[in-house]
Amino acid sequence: MTIKLIHTHGEHLSVQAGGVELLRYVYRPDPVAFESRKPYVHPLRTLAGHQVTGYRPSDHRWHKGLQMTASHLSGQNFWGGNSYIPGEGYQELPERVGSMRHDGFPVLAVEDDRFTLAEDLTWVAYGGQEWAREQRGIIVHSVDEEAGAWVLDWTIKLTNLRDEPLHFGSPTTAGREMAGYTGLQWRGPRDFTGGAVFGPEGPDRAEGAEGADAGKLMGTQGPWLAFTAERDDVDAHSTLVFAHAPENLDASTAIHASHWFVRSEPIPTVAFSWAFFEEFALPPGESFAYRYRVVVADGAWDRDRVAAHLEALPW
Repeated sequence: MTIKLIHTHGEHLSVQAGGVELLRYVYRPDPVAFESRKPYVHPLRTLAGHQVTGYRPSDHRWHKGLQMTASHLSGQNFWGGNSYIPGEGYQELPERVGSMRHDGFPVLAVEDDRFTLAEDLTWVAYGGQEWAREQRGIIVHSVDEEAGAWVLDWTIKLTNLRDEPLHFGSPTTAGREMAGYTGLQWRGPRDFTGGAVFGPEGPDRAEGAEGADAGKLMGTQGPWLAFTAERDDVDAHSTLVFAHAPENLDASTAIHASHWFVRSEPIPTVAFSWAFFEEFALPPGESFAYRYRVVVADGAWDRDRVAAHLEALPW
C-alpha cells in the first residue's frame, strides 16, 4: 500500500495510507512547560482508522500518545508533571521539568510503501543547559491490508553533552515500588482501560489474558508485549504489539537491562523502561542506543498470531 506524507512545516508530519492518517508526528512543542515540551506521536491509528493513542488525559495531562521520556535524569524530569522525591512522594516542582528541542530533520523520505524520518533533538534542562543530543529515527513500513496491520520502528541514540555523567533512573529507583516508568511510552485511549495484556509466555487464551494480568507483567523482561481492547463507538477490537530489537535484551550490547512498565487499570499504558529497578550512568561524551517496534493492528490478536506476525518481520 502506498504511503503518503503531508508536512505542515513547523508543526507536524502526517503519514497516511489507504486514505487513513496512520500517525501524526507533532514536533512543535505544546505550550505548557510543566508537561515537558517535546515531540510526540498522536493520533496513532489502525488501518481501519481507529485511534489507539490518548492525548492529555485528565489523570495525567503530560501523557501524549507515543513519546520518548526520561522520568528521572540527574534530578531533572523529562517525562512531565509531578516529580517523585524520595521520602516525600510526588511534588509539583516546575524547576525540575526539562524539555526536548527539535533541531531539524536530516532525513524525510517516502518510497512507495515506506516512510523514513531522522530527527536531531537536544535535551534541555529547566535552566536552559543542553544536557544531551539525540538522533531519533522513525520508520513506517509493512503496511499489510490482509493482516490489517502496519509497523512503526522507533530508534534512539543519545549522547551526553555534559562534563559529568548523566544518571538515568525512575520512581522505583527513587523508592516507589513497581513504578519504574521511563523511556519510550505509549498512553492508550480511555477505552483501552481493562484491556487484555500478554507476552510470549503464559496460559493459552482466545484473547490473550485478562487485563488484571498486566500486573503480573509489570517489571518483567521479554522480547514483546501485546495489548488488545474492545473499542467504544465501533464494533471492533484493536491490538498493539510492543517489541524490542534483539540487541536491546542482549547483556553484551545493551547499556542497561530493559523491563516492561505496563498497566491496564486504572489507565492503559506501556513503556519500554530502561531503568526500572536500577539507575545507570552515561559518561561524558558517551552514547547509548535502543531500537523498538510497535505493530498497530485491527482485531483481537492472540499469542500465536502475534508471534507469527513478528517472526515474519525481519529487523
